[in-house]
Amino acid sequence: MNYVRLGRTGIKVSRLCLGMMTYGSKTWREWILEENEARPFVKRALEAGINFFDTADVYSLGASEQVLGNCLRALSAKREDLVIATKVYQPMSEDVNDRGLSRKHIMKSIDASLRRLQMDYVDLYQIHRWDCDTPIEETMEAMHDVVKAGKVRYIGASSMYAWQFSKAQYTAQLHGWTRFVSMQDHYNLVYREEEREMIPCCIDQGVALIPWSPMARGFFAGRHRKGDWGNTPRAKTDSFGQGMYYRDEDFAVADRVQQVAGKRGLSGPQIALAWVLSKPFVTAPIIGASRIEHLDEAIAALGIQLSSEEVRALEEPYQLHPILGHT
Repeated sequence: MNYVRLGRTGIKVSRLCLGMMTYGSKTWREWILEENEARPFVKRALEAGINFFDTADVYSLGASEQVLGNCLRALSAKREDLVIATKVYQPMSEDVNDRGLSRKHIMKSIDASLRRLQMDYVDLYQIHRWDCDTPIEETMEAMHDVVKAGKVRYIGASSMYAWQFSKAQYTAQLHGWTRFVSMQDHYNLVYREEEREMIPCCIDQGVALIPWSPMARGFFAGRHRKGDWGNTPRAKTDSFGQGMYYRDEDFAVADRVQQVAGKRGLSGPQIALAWVLSKPFVTAPIIGASRIEHLDEAIAALGIQLSSEEVRALEEPYQLHPILGHT
């Protein structure tokens, strides 16, 4: 396993981050793996040298954080060796204040996340989306305060427009508050709109890029179909994914991935992940896995080097997309 700096910070993270959305409670989504099913994945990740784990309070409405904390404790993982990330913003109940990025919600949410994780602090606390109802000054001061309270080491953000991210960073700098060190953006072979503004912005500012859905929610596995979405429980019920990856031009990209993979004797998801890893501005893609062999394939993708010809072939069918994933 290789380790890289998280942006311009001194902390180092594994080249892959294990995303924990797949693990939690089936009452949230039917395809979720519960704790006893999730533990082998956390174990395998640790064995492979992955030290970076990403979750969110909204995943299984808190159960994902609980599963991560329980698994790490059961596996006797050393807290000081790990980089744990979670997120705040999404609704956690029907209560009108149990959502968003108000000071009230952030202060409540970090304490709840720490209880579920069974930890004294998280290494990276991220705003899950932009909150149009809360002044950015209120959000950034609250995030600064959780850092100064010792509950958070660094702060990050997730999908939003580059002007919003820049406004947040400028607001923090203006007041001497903590700035974001990372951006968790939506980026893969069938969605490259972040190359327009967000990625150049992050490169310029030394912000780490930790893309979510680097393999497009299994789209490159060859099992997805335009008519009925696919043959897995997640593909059939994932309305979020169905709204992002089923355009005709997306299938053209997926076909090209399969062509390159076939010549290499590799899987489509491995080639798609290798493409993301080939980008020098990417710090650590966030990978998800519901089968151990998928996790092993993702780890093996770290050793895949794509030629410039292969990269051009993979990128050539891409067509422009509307902005997706910001809400």
